[in-house]
Amino acid sequence: MSAERVRLKAFAMPMTSPAFPMGPYKFYDREFLIITYRTDLDRLRELVPEPLAITEPLVHYEFIRMPDSTGFGDYTESGQVIPVTFNGQPGSYTLAMYLDDHPPIAGGRELWGFPKKLAKPTLEVHTDTLVGTLDYGPVRVATATMGYKHRELDVAEQTRRLAGPNYLLKIVPHVDGSPRVCELVRYHLQDIVMKGAWTGPSSLQLSPHALAPVADLPVLEIVETRHLIANLTLGLGEVVHDYLASHR
Repeated sequence: MSAERVRLKAFAMPMTSPAFPMGPYKFYDREFLIITYRTDLDRLRELVPEPLAITEPLVHYEFIRMPDSTGFGDYTESGQVIPVTFNGQPGSYTLAMYLDDHPPIAGGRELWGFPKKLAKPTLEVHTDTLVGTLDYGPVRVATATMGYKHRELDVAEQTRRLAGPNYLLKIVPHVDGSPRVCELVRYHLQDIVMKGAWTGPSSLQLSPHALAPVADLPVLEIVETRHLIANLTLGLGEVVHDYLASHR
């Protein structure tokens, strides 16, 4: 294979059979359980990279059920997203995500820089309760519950919130272990069709784990709970800050 052909074919690994296809990546009936809670401000400051800034000690703990996604298939995801500002504008920084499907793990990390790890999350309705769980190996590290569709939320408002900017720290190592890419990436959810939005009484329990440290941001108080169902497109990203630019 010529060098020119390598350059033309290079998209993802392995080159002869990439782990995920080219986008766009569309999601149908994507279901969210998002519990926003108050946590320790000093711990948040240790985890959120500049030039992002924290205005309140809040965390969104998310369970996301994705039964139909182009290229990625059927999977579930769970993790922590932190409200931030960038140049004074509000957005969200994804701290860590845990999911059960290889293509979105590979694609998420390689394309955008999503901090994804393999685990076993679930999001299911049990009689009158929406239940989210996250297991890392045999250990239960997160459990969330919400009364099922107790009150409707404003669909337009939830669509606007879902369409806001999201930030990721993309890290790709060099062959010697030093960082080859270290960038702050921004992306948006697009073409959002909100099918429903609800709230209700909720609970969230996080347990310590060495490799899934969700409990490092303790739950001090639950301030909001949302259950959303939507169709949407996951847009590709743009680099808004290069941490290595001054060292090149």
